Amino acid sequence: MSVRVVRLGSPRSGGEGLRLGTVRRLPRGVRKEDYAKRDYFDQWFPELAPSQKLLGYASAKPWTDERWEKFAKSYRREMAQPGAQRILQVLARLSQQADFSVGCYCEDEDRCHRSLLRQLLQQQGAKMT
Repeated sequence: MSVRVVRLGSPRSGGEGLRLGTVRRLPRGVRKEDYAKRDYFDQWFPELAPSQKLLGYASAKPWTDERWEKFAKSYRREMAQPGAQRILQVLARLSQQADFSVGCYCEDEDRCHRSLLRQLLQQQGAKMT
């Protein structure tokens, strides 16, 4: 039992379990009933996505180390809010009993909120794959 961090739209791995889309926006041009069939996600879960404001910052200019650090700090601040903390705690506990995955569309995980989400889940004691 564990949680995996994946790129949405990528082929599923065996034993991946339920795929949660931790994204603010739904995939464009894809019908709702095709999200899972096309390996995006089984359940949309925008509560763990960066805010619209933070997404705007992320897409405004190319990444630099300084811009990434500012984004990471802001995302961690958003995830430190009580509601997000409860969700992270629930997912960490769930990872001890079930397989599931969380993900985003970004090509480069190193410059994506999902790398930060991985760290936050680990800090909560999640069992990671």
